[in-house]
Amino acid sequence: MPTLFKAREKMQKAADVAIKEVLKVKPEEKVLIITNPDRDVKLISEALYNSTLSAGGKPTLMYQAMKTQMEFAEDSVVRAIESNPDVTISVSKEKLGKDKWRMKDPIDKKYEHVFNYLLGEKKMRSFWSPSITAKMFEETIPLDYAQMQADAKALQQAFANAVSVHVGAPSGTDITMNIKGRAIEADDGDFSEAGKGGNLPAGEVFMGPVVGASNGVIVYDGSISAAKGEIIIKTPIKCTVKDGFVSEITGGRESKKLLKTITDAETKPPEMAKEGKLTEEQAKQYVRNARNIGELGIGLNRLAKIVGNMLEDEKVYGTCHFAIGSNYEHDAPALIHLDGLVKKPTITVIYEDGSSKVVMRDGELVK
Repeated sequence: MPTLFKAREKMQKAADVAIKEVLKVKPEEKVLIITNPDRDVKLISEALYNSTLSAGGKPTLMYQAMKTQMEFAEDSVVRAIESNPDVTISVSKEKLGKDKWRMKDPIDKKYEHVFNYLLGEKKMRSFWSPSITAKMFEETIPLDYAQMQADAKALQQAFANAVSVHVGAPSGTDITMNIKGRAIEADDGDFSEAGKGGNLPAGEVFMGPVVGASNGVIVYDGSISAAKGEIIIKTPIKCTVKDGFVSEITGGRESKKLLKTITDAETKPPEMAKEGKLTEEQAKQYVRNARNIGELGIGLNRLAKIVGNMLEDEKVYGTCHFAIGSNYEHDAPALIHLDGLVKKPTITVIYEDGSSKVVMRDGELVK
């Protein structure tokens, strides 16, 4: 057997949960682990390598330089994913990186990354942990998955056949979103079958609103993603949403950073088109969707805290988050996907016949 890496006890315990309980890796399965040479993600990845070996799997550990959400993955990383391992794990300082080939020529005209294609077509399973820290890994992975999965299932059932959802909050958030026909996904920590995957730490139910069909106001008051990491919000950021797109952003210093990130995502696609990395038509779509409301997510992880790291923040029980930019329905491509938290939301699901159901009131799930 290959030599095991040294790992501290709490980290190895969390890695064992990830490999043996979440992914349920079986003997002889091929597991590709992609990471960066940054200390925390390196140690986590080595612990995952150890756990894969002890489960009887065949791990490969691969390093690349850190990538931001606007940069490409190394060619060798994309080629390794193309080999279609049973499991692919991304434990990154920031992001896995984009697929330069599929961004220009999407698979089946919708998959802009071979990773998304293999997962979406149920050819592999996965989890990904962008910007995870050692502390987060140790404290938020070993949890009561049965309870979290029950909460997620109840929410999915409540959203089934819904046509819209209204979210209000003490912050001033007041928005209605059309979700008719949209998939209601769960990142519930059960990634044991091909086609399943999500974040670790896990803990959310999420959906992509119909493009062009959200109206109202979002007032972010928890934390929010920006180009240079997450911001814990001191002065709430008010985003006016008209016909699915952010039309105005107001607030303090934090709002200016958000606007700068969005503006950069609007100016970069035409440059990429000139370089031959995108077509002219793709560039137009990327510019337009930089202001799209791409996701509503509901946090369900009772061990997670708002720490200024969106991987953990968006899972915090008692919060919801709205993303600006791309969605998971593959009909609103953008360079960015910026999650932002709203505290203590009241979430009401609305059905075709006009009836409604409150699924969360002031941050507490309604049973």
